[in-house]
Amino acid sequence: MNIKPLPLVIIKDLYYKDSLSSVEIGKKFNVSPWVVIRFMKRNNLLLRTRVESNANAFNRRPLTFSIKKNLSLKERELKIAGVLLYWAEGGKPSWHTRNWTVDLANSDPKMIMLFLRFLREICRVDEKKLSVQLYCHADQNVEVLKKYWSILTKIPFKKFIKPYVRQDFNPNGRKMAHGLVHIRYCDKKLLMQIDAWIKDYCKKFKIMVE
Repeated sequence: MNIKPLPLVIIKDLYYKDSLSSVEIGKKFNVSPWVVIRFMKRNNLLLRTRVESNANAFNRRPLTFSIKKNLSLKERELKIAGVLLYWAEGGKPSWHTRNWTVDLANSDPKMIMLFLRFLREICRVDEKKLSVQLYCHADQNVEVLKKYWSILTKIPFKKFIKPYVRQDFNPNGRKMAHGLVHIRYCDKKLLMQIDAWIKDYCKKFKIMVE
């Protein structure tokens, strides 16, 4: 089967205007992606590089969150608090560490609650994508701590990933009464949005450091 009889403009529009991949175009016409690629090469249509294809797939991926618009004064304050809190305590996007997950770690229950309120009310995240990882010491009761954080965060037990239990610690040293938790939301686009807000605040207040 060959798609050559099809009007060239249709393939061009699907690939360039609609940003479909060769796989998606092939499915539309019941042919393999290789048939599409050969057709494009015969007609001197420029194919995307792998980097461009990955970027295109990322950009077309549907959002798992919905940023709230037209914020009230109280909501604007919540947004500022959430963004600045993440700037101070959250994991930053990094090609080096391959971190593309929103991840805020802290032991202060009030701080955790504030950040979750920011995620839920301002970013309007998909609740099912929220997860928690507990960090505690070996002499603490993991199940009791998980129950504490589950009730506080309203995130069910099944969304708690394997805890990190530290064995090498000083029993007489300072201890976090409820352990520490990582609040995670696996979505690169949300992480990049929060990072963009941080950069906007830096620009607004002329905080530029090389």
